[in-house]
Amino acid sequence: MTDYAVEALKRKRAETTGEIARCQARLEKLASDLAHIDGVLAILAPDLVQEAILPKVFTPPKSWSKRGEMSRTVLNILRTAKEPLTTREIAGMVMRQRGLPEPDSASLNVMTRRVGHCLRDKREHGAVRSIEETGLWLQWEIVR
Repeated sequence: MTDYAVEALKRKRAETTGEIARCQARLEKLASDLAHIDGVLAILAPDLVQEAILPKVFTPPKSWSKRGEMSRTVLNILRTAKEPLTTREIAGMVMRQRGLPEPDSASLNVMTRRVGHCLRDKREHGAVRSIEETGLWLQWEIVR
């Protein structure tokens, strides 16, 4: 039993050190690129204080999901539903469950597309099925 654990830890250590090496190489490349950009800026705008340019940090919007979170939420909604639901109804429920602001038409359209993609994927895997179209949206139910 201990041999398996040691081998697994050795493999994990090798993966981690490899990832660190890749990150360091990427960091060196980015530092080199930044030095070149600073050099060109010094030529084109000698009076510019380069440190005054603030870094741009990417923060994903709250509507983004972690891996598998959207599927779990959509399937849980369908499991508890007493009747088939449209894609748009499911999208509204997802937004309310995740504590997102009251859906306006633009954010609801984005979430409806995301839910629709999730449902089509689950339909291909046989987890859900579409019943009929209600206006623009299909009705969905869980396969029992």
